[in-house]
Amino acid sequence: MAFNLDRFKFDAQGLIPAIIQDSRTNEVLMLAYMNKEALAKTLTSGQTWFFSRSRQRLWHKGETSGNIQEVDEVYFDCDADTLLIKVRQHGAACHEGYKSCFHYRIEPDGRVALVGQPAFDPSDVYGDHRPPPQPAPKKEPEQRPVCVCSSNILEEVYGVVLDRKHSRPPGAYTTYLFDKGLDTILQKVGEEAMEVILAAKNHRRDEVIKEAADLVYHLLVMLAAEGVGVHEVFEELATRRK
Repeated sequence: MAFNLDRFKFDAQGLIPAIIQDSRTNEVLMLAYMNKEALAKTLTSGQTWFFSRSRQRLWHKGETSGNIQEVDEVYFDCDADTLLIKVRQHGAACHEGYKSCFHYRIEPDGRVALVGQPAFDPSDVYGDHRPPPQPAPKKEPEQRPVCVCSSNILEEVYGVVLDRKHSRPPGAYTTYLFDKGLDTILQKVGEEAMEVILAAKNHRRDEVIKEAADLVYHLLVMLAAEGVGVHEVFEELATRRK
């Protein structure tokens, strides 16, 4: 029986759910969605790619955390509308730092128990602590608080980047970048620059802010890799002030 992507039943949004399972332990790691392009890239690259419904773009699993998934086997069900992908998980699959996204268990008394220990601190990888998803009460939209940050924040972040460069704590995304080397760092700078461009092109203000922050962070990593101090960039900018 010959394989053909057209045999799959994608939904009205062009997506198909993919269950990701650890090929060594059979533990279910996560559920995500693929479009035809993501599935094709998964099959050809040997690593998982998905389609983000919130960001409306392809994403490579581990592109931020370094916790990639190497594909061992791909299955689909009898209706050809669900995928089962067995992978070798590097690090943790969940963005909250746990190996599996399914680390909340409902107890008989109705309590919710947290199962297992996190493999990494999300603040080291993503720059913030992401709380467990919980239904939030409806409230009126709030204005973004005024930030009193200054250029000092760049120096503070650069200091953290330098510390990661020298100490290389396991599980930290910055450690991953330095371990992979300059080519990977430069690739990420290019990717984040493109994300800023796309966000601005589509007039998505919140995304512009977030993607610009990602770009600045990766620029700081590049400066640290090249032995360039952030103060040297400030001094160069000062010479251009008219």
